[in-house]
Amino acid sequence: MDTLQAILLGIVQGITEFLPVSSSGHLQIAKELLGVELEENLTFDVTLHAATVLSTMTVLRREIGGLLKGLFSRRFTPQQAYVLKIVVSMIPIGIVGFAFKDRLNAMLNAPWILAVVGAMLLVTALLLAFAYYAKPRQKEEISYRDAFIIGLAQAAAAMPGLSRSGTTIATGLLLGNRKDAVAQFSFLMVLAPILGEMLLEIVSGELTAGVAAGPLAAGFVAAYATGCAACRFMIEAVKRGKLIWFALYCAAAGAVSIISYAL
Repeated sequence: MDTLQAILLGIVQGITEFLPVSSSGHLQIAKELLGVELEENLTFDVTLHAATVLSTMTVLRREIGGLLKGLFSRRFTPQQAYVLKIVVSMIPIGIVGFAFKDRLNAMLNAPWILAVVGAMLLVTALLLAFAYYAKPRQKEEISYRDAFIIGLAQAAAAMPGLSRSGTTIATGLLLGNRKDAVAQFSFLMVLAPILGEMLLEIVSGELTAGVAAGPLAAGFVAAYATGCAACRFMIEAVKRGKLIWFALYCAAAGAVSIISYAL
């Protein structure tokens, strides 16, 4: 992998991690276009995820700081309740990660992966469109029940091509939660699972120096910079209810992916 390829993949990761268009699906498509065997470069993959985690922490630093301040209070605070809801949302993805990780990774190497990505992008488009047109009754805050259901949506999004942010945000909106609350919860709830997965990969000793330091650093910077911009953009987009445009994009990308596989 050269520096230009690393930068391009970093940009793809940074943008699609936050936009509801599926980072895994777009990375798979980008890999095919650039001729990069991404599954053989686990170190690079972990580096890109670290960059997007840092992007989230940068953009939501005030919110994270507020949660940390209230977390260690002797009284049960709203911040502690919020963190507990995040923990509840992590249960489904934790189960899926331990039970199906190998199968999901094997799927990425399957010859029909583009067809799967295309189909899941179409499902993402349907979810976003449904969330855009549905008008559920509004709630003041995300409940523990909602947190678990949103967590189930995140677990389902382990499928390549099914957008994590799109699925969790659409689910939260369909449950009647406020747009700004759903966007923030969606981005915060993924921090611990990603950090946990990164830690497991480091401890397992699977990381190798398959990518030179230069391209590795370039990919990190590209993913971090674009991730910060995409995170801010997506929060505003959700607040303004612009999900229908992402639905149209996912539908088009899904169709192209399926047609590319068929050809």
